[in-house]
Amino acid sequence: MQDKSTKLKELHEKISLGMDLTFKKLVAYKKKNDGFLVFSEHGKIVKVSAKDLKL
Repeated sequence: MQDKSTKLKELHEKISLGMDLTFKKLVAYKKKNDGFLVFSEHGKIVKVSAKDLKL
């Protein structure tokens, strides 16, 4: 049986991979529809064209 920290580490990895995949799908969708993504950088709102992002 795996200990608690190993299970937590595996869960963390699965969540991280899922978030990466979801972000890539979002960017691909926004590129297809000439969309923008909005980020917060040091408290400042930044609007970025999806076509300008490099993954």
